[in-house]
Amino acid sequence: MRLAWIVAVALLLPVSAAAQTLERVRDSGVLKIGYREDAAPYSYKNAIGQPAGYTIALCQAVATDIADEVGLAELALEYVPVGTEDRFRALQEGRIDLLCGATTATLTRRALIDFSVPTFIDGAGVLLRADGPDTFAELAGKTVGVRAATTTEEALRNTLQRRGMDATVVPVDSHEDGLAKLEAGEITAYFADQAILIFLAARSGAPQDLKVAEGQFSLEPYALGLQRGDNDFRLVVDTSLSRLYRSGEVDRIFKNSFGANATQSEALRALYLISALPE
Repeated sequence: MRLAWIVAVALLLPVSAAAQTLERVRDSGVLKIGYREDAAPYSYKNAIGQPAGYTIALCQAVATDIADEVGLAELALEYVPVGTEDRFRALQEGRIDLLCGATTATLTRRALIDFSVPTFIDGAGVLLRADGPDTFAELAGKTVGVRAATTTEEALRNTLQRRGMDATVVPVDSHEDGLAKLEAGEITAYFADQAILIFLAARSGAPQDLKVAEGQFSLEPYALGLQRGDNDFRLVVDTSLSRLYRSGEVDRIFKNSFGANATQSEALRALYLISALPE
């Protein structure tokens, strides 16, 4: 029922394929990149106010291939901040050409936008105070936080319902807000994708007072977002990503984004191998 409703809404929106992205980019010389400001290490605003992160670096590499495709020496990159609530509409309305945040590809979301080949795989985890609970079961009766309008929020609510646990879920507007509420004792736990939590804790004022619980309770396959039905543009993006995976250039991007000592999981290595589509 929910999917049928989303499809019905999508049909009332402007036909995205009518505004072919490659033509628009060729005419303007500008590629508009939508990005999250609070989703480190994937997509965030760095200390000097510039977009940074793993997904941003992927999109910058893709932009070079898009420029070649449209016959331009280079493209001007316009970075447009988007939130979890408006990121898909920004694509549908043409305010951005490419969604380069920390976006999980789901079947429900494919009723609204298209996705590239996968770019990463993560899973929802939980951030706690060092003196807080050690298990998910101990959160029964507690107040917990989660970034609003994310697949993690949906997975958290579904998990609580499935386990018959009574916990108060507080949606927050940013990961920094969630961290602040956790540190102030307003919530007992904060839920988000695990890599985001690790970076959030490391960049906090007192990382020794925080802990990221082991294990994940959802699977989050990330991908770049594109206007629905624009097959020519999606082919260029997929071709570019596939070349990055085949050439090994993605390894450099991974190290630069996650740290020189970071290692790729077996699942991520398999994702790169499977997503490196042949020419």
